[in-house]
Amino acid sequence: MTCRVAAVDCGTNSLRLLVADVDRDRAELTDLTRRMEIVRLGEGVDQTGRLSPAALARTIEVLRAYADIIAGFAAQSVRMVATSATRDAGNAAEFVRRVTEVLGVPPEVLTGAQEAMLSFTGATAELAADHGGPFLVADIGGGSTEFVLGPGGPGGSGGGQPPVTRGGGGGIVPPDYRAISVNIGCVRMTERHLRGDPPTARQVEAATADIDAALDAVADAVPVPAAKTLVGLAGSVTTVAAIAMGLPAYDAARIHHARICSADVHAVTSALLSQTRRARAGIGVMHPGRVDVIGGGALVLDRVMDRFGFSEVLVSEHDILDGIAWSLARDSCG
Repeated sequence: MTCRVAAVDCGTNSLRLLVADVDRDRAELTDLTRRMEIVRLGEGVDQTGRLSPAALARTIEVLRAYADIIAGFAAQSVRMVATSATRDAGNAAEFVRRVTEVLGVPPEVLTGAQEAMLSFTGATAELAADHGGPFLVADIGGGSTEFVLGPGGPGGSGGGQPPVTRGGGGGIVPPDYRAISVNIGCVRMTERHLRGDPPTARQVEAATADIDAALDAVADAVPVPAAKTLVGLAGSVTTVAAIAMGLPAYDAARIHHARICSADVHAVTSALLSQTRRARAGIGVMHPGRVDVIGGGALVLDRVMDRFGFSEVLVSEHDILDGIAWSLARDSCG
């Protein structure tokens, strides 16, 4: 049975849309459209504890355009999730009200565990046939990074079905998975530490110490040595990969499932952190909305690989959006 669904992911940095046809029997997800806009909803939340009026206005403007796209494709079911910025904001209720007015459904403000499991599902549903698990999925966002260790793929939960359903349930992680969300992301690291142009050595040291402290918590919660494959998600990872591959322009098809060695990740990270904003803006694969925060995201990836001894990262263009789509197909189109 094929189900047409619309998934919207509102993160700290970006607002993204996926409209897809999902065939549950064949465990296939076919894109109809993917969109991404940098809205920086979480700008300043780390300092103020609130979503700013300007950030809310940017987000709602893009969401109106997404609502028109969803209507044009006649999606059978819509789900929007909101992640780190709205978990931390004191005025989240205003955000929920305005989203509901535009989209017709309220956003679900996810727990870290729910976010992590959706990302894991999206990243690994197609991997079992060609890549060995267990997988450690690292989803480097704007405000937080989610880590999930699990078997993954269609075989990971039986019958070709990914392990995640709708929010509910308090964000419970299945017994054969381990997950944690920590507050290290590209926007948060930039706002906290990497404010120079380029960042100073002291700023980079402070960001590194912040990331390493969070990774201590990851090591306590997740048996990382059990992972055979590190899977990296989201814009910081895919941008680092594109730079390491020497692509003249962003090419999602070439980036998806590329393997980038740790030495290349480290070299790209060091270069980004030593460049001015203007120099980073001149990189052909760089999205304008990532120019000022890419160094922080790259540093998170570099520290993860160094701390846990991964020689390479498998880059995925499929992430929480795909996980949301799978959840809709299971729970709303039966």
